[in-house]
Amino acid sequence: MLEIIIARHGETDWNASETFRGRADVALNETGERQAARLGEYLAGEKIDFIYSSPLQRAVKTAQAIAAPQNLEVNVVSNLVDIDYGEWQGMSRREVEEKYPEPYRDWLDLPEQVRIPGGESLEDVRSRVWPFVEDAVMLCGEGRLVLVAHRVVNKVLICALLGLDNSHFWNVRQDTGALTRFSLEGGRLVLTSHNDTSYLTTLKAARPGDF
Repeated sequence: MLEIIIARHGETDWNASETFRGRADVALNETGERQAARLGEYLAGEKIDFIYSSPLQRAVKTAQAIAAPQNLEVNVVSNLVDIDYGEWQGMSRREVEEKYPEPYRDWLDLPEQVRIPGGESLEDVRSRVWPFVEDAVMLCGEGRLVLVAHRVVNKVLICALLGLDNSHFWNVRQDTGALTRFSLEGGRLVLTSHNDTSYLTTLKAARPGDF
C-alpha cells in the first residue's frame, strides 16, 4: 500500500527569530539537528523506498538523518525548494508587517491571491511541486515515499493531496520537524496523521510552531 510521508525540516535560527527564509540556504541550528536525528530514529523501523529532498541544506540534512538508518541515498530535487520570498527574504515578520503592510495583510487573509513582491505565488509553488509528486508516486508504486521540504511547500502539497485549493493554506499547520502521512486506501489518498511531533516532545525548540 502506497504511503506518502511529508516531513518539514528541523529548526533553524531564522525559524526561531521569525525571519523569512525562502531560498536562503540557512543551516539547522542545534535544536534542528536534534530534531532531524529524532526523525531518523523514529522512522528507522519503517521500510522506506524513496526519499526526496529540497536542495536547501536544512532539508537535505534532515533527509540524510532519515535516510542513514535505511541505507538509502537522498534524491535532491529542485521542485521541492522553498518558496521564493523575494523582497521578504531575510526580513523578520515585524519588518515585513511594517514595510509591506498591504501585501502582508493579503498574505494572511487571501494567500491564494498574493504574489510576494519579487517572488513567487502559492500557485507557482503548486505548479512545480504537484507534477513532480505525481511522478514520484508513480515510481514508488505501493511503497513508502518520504518528501522533506518546507513550510509553504508542505502546506501547498497537503492542500493538493486533500483536493483543496490554495485558499486553505492557513488551515494547514506545519511545525519544524513534523510529519504528515497519507495512505492510498480504496483508490483514494487518505490523511492518516497530520503535523505529528510526538517524537520531539523532550526537545525544546527556541520557538516551536508554524513559522
